[in-house]
This record gives sequence, C-alpha cells and structure tokens, in this order.
Amino acid sequence: MQRRLPLMAAMLAGLLAQAANAAEIEVKMLNKGAAGAMVFEPDFIKAEVGDTVRFVPTDKGHNAETIKGMVPEGAGMVVGKMNEEVTVEITTAGVWGIRCKPHFGMGMVALIAAGEPANLEAAKEAKVPSKAKAKFEALFEQTEGE
Repeated sequence: MQRRLPLMAAMLAGLLAQAANAAEIEVKMLNKGAAGAMVFEPDFIKAEVGDTVRFVPTDKGHNAETIKGMVPEGAGMVVGKMNEEVTVEITTAGVWGIRCKPHFGMGMVALIAAGEPANLEAAKEAKVPSKAKAKFEALFEQTEGE
C-alpha cells in the first residue's frame, strides 16, 4: 500500500495539472457581427483537447449544435436549445462543425479545430447548404494553415 501512495499522488497531480491547463473559450451567437449577419463570433476556434467551448446566445433566436458528419470519431453530438448557452467539451482531437439550426441556410456556422484534424476530409464531405459550404471552405483553410 505504501508503494501505491506515491503513484496515486503522481496520477492525481497529473490530472489536476491537466484540468488547470484547460481553457474555456467563449463564442457569441449574434444577429450581426464583424463578418455580417447571423454569425458566430469567432467562427474559427482553435482549441486543445480538454478545453471547453461555450456558445453564448448574445442575441435571441439562436442555438448551437454539431453537424452530422463533422464530429471526430468517438465524440458525441451536441444539440443546444434555442436561446440557451451550450458547452462543447473537446474530448478528442479533430474538427467539429457547428451550426445555428434556424440560420444554417444563411451560413451561420463555426468550426472548432483541436489537435490533429483526423476527420477533416470527412467533414469536408458533409452535406451542408451552399452558403454554409462557402463559409466552411474558408474555415477549413484556417485549419490546414495551423
């Protein structure tokens, strides 16, 4: 038992250090932002595994949810309710496509990139409306530039 105590203490210290290094990133859901109407600000989020991304309904009439085909393998889907804050926990490396369901056709999307974007090609193939597709193309370029 005495031999396990230092090992358990080291493991606990490692977990606490990892939690202390985790960041919380805030994204606003806006009717109008620097990039135009119906936007997430920022729309490109560079995160690390362990971080959380908090989507804040700064303006009413928005939600944030992940897009089918644009979530890393093993990560769960997130569906936020209208006018409510939602948090995406970054549990694995990859890219997460985020949409505001009522404004998806208007291109209200965001992209979270964490670590190696192993699912980038699959995310590029996901079916999205044309305005969202154009926005994602620019966001994917930012991911590839990292």
